[in-house]
Formats: sequence, structure tokens, C-alpha cells
Amino acid sequence: MREFVSRRVANVPPSGIRRFFDIAATMDDVISLGIGEPDFITPRPILEAGISSLRKGETHYTSNSGILELRQALSTHLERLYGVHYDPKSELLITVGVSEALHLALTAVVDPGDEVIIPIPCFVSYQPVVIFADGTPVTLKTRVEDGFQIQTEALEAKITPQTKALMIAYPNNPTGAVMSRDRLLDVANIAEKYDLLVISDEIYDRLVYGGHKHVCFASLPGMRERTITLGGFSKDYAMTGWRVGYAAAPAQILAAMRKIHQYTIMCAPTISQVTALEALTNGEEHVQAMVAKYDRRRHLIVAGLNELGLPTFEPHGAFYAFPNIEASGMDDETFAERLLQEERVAVVPGNAFNAEGHFVRCSYATSYEHIEEALERMRRFMKRYG
Repeated sequence: MREFVSRRVANVPPSGIRRFFDIAATMDDVISLGIGEPDFITPRPILEAGISSLRKGETHYTSNSGILELRQALSTHLERLYGVHYDPKSELLITVGVSEALHLALTAVVDPGDEVIIPIPCFVSYQPVVIFADGTPVTLKTRVEDGFQIQTEALEAKITPQTKALMIAYPNNPTGAVMSRDRLLDVANIAEKYDLLVISDEIYDRLVYGGHKHVCFASLPGMRERTITLGGFSKDYAMTGWRVGYAAAPAQILAAMRKIHQYTIMCAPTISQVTALEALTNGEEHVQAMVAKYDRRRHLIVAGLNELGLPTFEPHGAFYAFPNIEASGMDDETFAERLLQEERVAVVPGNAFNAEGHFVRCSYATSYEHIEEALERMRRFMKRYG
């Protein structure tokens, strides 16, 4: 039946992350540093809001755009944190996670032949989603020597008459990099110079450490009108399974996204929207508590990997470390496979994120004790191969 599958879908490989999860699922005593998911349970007040919603019988469709009270709370939230205002009625859309928001954004703005520049390493779905929207992904390499920050000269060199948009994602998955305001201003100047749309995935916006601050790209001078901001609740509030996110954009672009949303999804799950409202209203102390624990784990894993002879860029956001494993004498695929088979530690090869060089992604969204044990197992591994 393969002849019935479209070429653009058939030519996209399966996720490089999932292959290792599937292998690990068949094995005992595996410590996973692979999954990009908080190990915390959704905070109790948010859970209770969902349970209460069900008991009240709130099981019907909402507005296509999402519950208005949630959109109003989100508008207040973004203005309070970043000083950027969105009209709850015309410029905010509640989606089924950021994954849907990203699909909507690209499908709404990309025409066949349009190019979208994507800095790499990047999350595994970015290039496939551009292809599914019938666009052309153009990769832009970032380097550990530059803190995985976008270099404006390299960005400008990638721009052609077909370039329509730039996709950015900071704090970054898989590197943990956070773009400085000055670097983002440089990117903003290029976006304005070449009349580019910017799609900014800010799903990890609250997970920043060491005195670093997240800068919402749309808050920069002149950028609100050329930016689609994507965000959600999965990472900040430990709500991955609730599948609720959002898009914020100028009204005309948001209306195009809503149109696709109407015909494909209808609305995000009602119960998830209720819990998202609770998260925005009463979730701040829980966010801060989780960030403090992530920060402690961050220090442990970065120091531990460096001690093993695996040079590791210091992540300032998200919950990933991205060590260079060249000292092992293996490529990233071989390293990940042998580490899983021999020591029961799951990591993700860097090539899953289109990274060049010898890198693997290690998530520290797991317990401090699990990270300590994983590092001990990796120490045995590196004694054999390092």
C-alpha cells in the first residue's frame, strides 16, 4: 500500500528519539536520561481543578479559540512577565500542545517553495513539520564555541528570495542554550531587514537558571507584528499528558491558524484548558519549586559529565545537558546503543536533533538519585572506552 502514501511523508524518517525509547522499554533496570518530560506529577491544585471540572460535568466543546477566561489569564501572564500584550479575543489560540501550535503556524504561512530557516541542533519535529506544510527547511548550524547562539553573519548568508520565515527555540532543546537579549536584537534586525516572519517556540520559557533571563522575542522593538509566539504548560507546570499549549500572534495570522484549527481539531480538551487556567492562576510557587530542583540536578549532571572526560556545555535553560562524547572513540549512535545495552543508561544521539559532531542529549528531568546512579554507570562505561 506504499504507493498511496505521499512522497513528502514517506521521505521523512521516524523520530530518532523514539527508537531508543522503544529499545529501552524492552529492558530491565534502565535509567532514562532520554525522555524530555518532567518526572514531577502535575501539582496537586492543578490536578484538583481538573477533577472538579469533571465532577461539574464540564465535558463539552469550548470555543474554537479556547475558554475566554483562560485566554484572558494568558494575556495577563504574558504582559506581566514580558511586557507584550495580546488581545485575548483575536490574538490568542489554545491548542493541543505546542506541537499543534507549530503545525498551525507553518501550515498557515508557508506556501510551496517557501524556505524556513531552522537553527540546528533543534527539536526533532521542526524540519518534518516544515516539509509537511509543503515548505523547504534550511538548516543553520550553531556551534558550542558560540554557546549555540545564532550568529548573524551565518544567518544572513542563508537568506534567499524564497526565505519566508525563521524558526527559533530558546531555551533550546537539545542544548539548553539561552539566547542573550543582544543576540536576539541582532536577529530582530535581520528579520526586519529582510521582512521575515519569526516563529518562536518558547515552551521552556520559565526553566532558566543561574541568573539568566528568558527574553520573549515578540517583546523586542518592532517584533510583535512579525512574530508567532508558541508556548504551553507541559514543561513549566509538569503537564505533558494534558496536551495543552497556545499560540500568540497578530490577529490576521492568528485568524488563519484558527481556521486550520477549526477544521482539524475543533478545540483543545476542555479539562486541560481548565487545568491550564489553574496553572496560570495559582501555579507559580510550584514552578519555582521545580526550577530549584532542576537547577540542583543541572549542577550535578554537568559536573559529573565533565569529570568523566565528556566536555559539556553549561545549559542555562530547559532540562538537557549536551556532552561531547568524542573521547569515547565512538559516534553518537554507537555510544548511545552501547551505553544502553551495556550499562542500562538511555541517552539520545545528537544526530536525532540534526547536530553535527559527537554529541548526545542527557535529560536531567529525572531524580537526583537516578542521575547519580547514571553517572556511576557511565563512569564504568568510560573506563572501558575512554
